[in-house]
Amino acid sequence: MAVSEQFLEYVRDQFSEMGEVQSRKMFGGAGIYLQGRFFALVSDDELFLKVDDDNRPRFEQAGSHAFEPWQGHVMNGYWSVPADVLEDRARLAEWSQHSVKIAGRPAKRSPARQRRASGRKTSIKSKR
Repeated sequence: MAVSEQFLEYVRDQFSEMGEVQSRKMFGGAGIYLQGRFFALVSDDELFLKVDDDNRPRFEQAGSHAFEPWQGHVMNGYWSVPADVLEDRARLAEWSQHSVKIAGRPAKRSPARQRRASGRKTSIKSKR
């Protein structure tokens, strides 16, 4: 998972229709942010956008693939951006709108994390 400075600069420039995006290097790749929202990532000089059940079919139909940071570990929350979309700033902005929107949603918590956050403890009662 690496990213060249040239590709990262190109990606930031391609997002210019959306406003000023920031990038932060992490784990050999880079996160892409708009207004503080982490909506995309770059790895191995490939751009991935955040997806959910609403926009994932669009990526599937375009022949995109899920982000795979290492062999056998797929992260379905980010999908590759087709080259023809990346090369067209207006299309990239349109494809990215939903990614920015879902990046602003609060993260879903598992039931166990919800209990810990509320301070409730779970006990297991034994049958006698």
